[in-house]
Amino acid sequence: MFRTILTCCLALFCVNCATFGQVAKDQQPPAAPTALDSEYRKFDELVTFLRARNAKNYAISSAKGIDERSYITIGGIEQWVTIRGEDRNNPVVLFLHGGPGDVTNPWTFALFAPWEKHFTIVQWDQRGAGRTLRKSGQAVASTMTVDRMTQDGIELAKYLRKHLGKDKIIVVAHTFGTLLGLGMVRARPELFYAYVGTGQVADEVNNYSATYDALLQKAKASGNQQAIEELKRVGPPPYSSGEGYGVQRKWANRFEGADQFLLETLGLALVAPGGSVQDINDDGDGQLFSGERLVPQLKSKGPGELGLEFSLPMFVFQGEEDFTTAAALARQYVEAMKAPQKEFVAIKGGGHFAVFMRSDQFLQELVTRVRPLAVGQ
Repeated sequence: MFRTILTCCLALFCVNCATFGQVAKDQQPPAAPTALDSEYRKFDELVTFLRARNAKNYAISSAKGIDERSYITIGGIEQWVTIRGEDRNNPVVLFLHGGPGDVTNPWTFALFAPWEKHFTIVQWDQRGAGRTLRKSGQAVASTMTVDRMTQDGIELAKYLRKHLGKDKIIVVAHTFGTLLGLGMVRARPELFYAYVGTGQVADEVNNYSATYDALLQKAKASGNQQAIEELKRVGPPPYSSGEGYGVQRKWANRFEGADQFLLETLGLALVAPGGSVQDINDDGDGQLFSGERLVPQLKSKGPGELGLEFSLPMFVFQGEEDFTTAAALARQYVEAMKAPQKEFVAIKGGGHFAVFMRSDQFLQELVTRVRPLAVGQ
């Protein structure tokens, strides 16, 4: 969700720059383009070099490895899927990105590299997002529903089992992706060894109230007077305008340390192997397109709608200071679940993006708690 906000800010910045540029053009003689073009070419050469270097440094060189990137027909449209791992015998993790529409394919090459030693990692640009949106265009607007995308995920899981020769796979879902993941494992539990949620959506009805209380408590504990004043000024939700939600997002972002992280993802996307500026644009387009169509569908999702009874192991690895999808609500959700095995694991020092910002700790929990469920089966 925060990346959606960042995308909107960047779009507004570009619009303002374009307006300023038009005014300058009207008032000043045209400048010679050669110097600026030369600087961009020099920058492009640097980025091209870094992409090539990263492609070499992060190449899958193992004879048992796999590195596939292609469009696969899912739900009647072509959807972008990548599959990477150092050993095909490893368990398969299907990572469901958040957002809505916030693809992770463009920038996780370095963050997920250590994971590829223990798992085969599958990333999927969901319907209406990233390269999938690039291929389909906005003609898919009428099909953008949580139910349809959940079915897409089930189709992909079935494809992966056959394509990779696996009995079952593991689902790791982040934020909006947890809605799809929960639906997938409820509908077809026989396809999956386990479910792992992070940035877990647990109660959209009460989430903002819970995060407001947690933010105010954090502001007081850290002595941040500005945060205390701004939060008290808007008061607890619900809000009659977007200002209150904006204040909550601002301080959640600040306290989680997500400001810097979100900017870093743009840099990583720029120098990703096989990446391009178009991938960054696709990401922004997908967040805006998906958000418009999917966010209104999420407002009434409580524990009952998300599901409370499951027939496979259920895990939630939540940042202990997740002020976006409240950690306290996620813990309560796990406590209310009925499952053959369930665990809530707090990622120390982590926030909403703990799966990325504390990826080493997250991986250790996956290897220790979840991987044994799939090894030797």
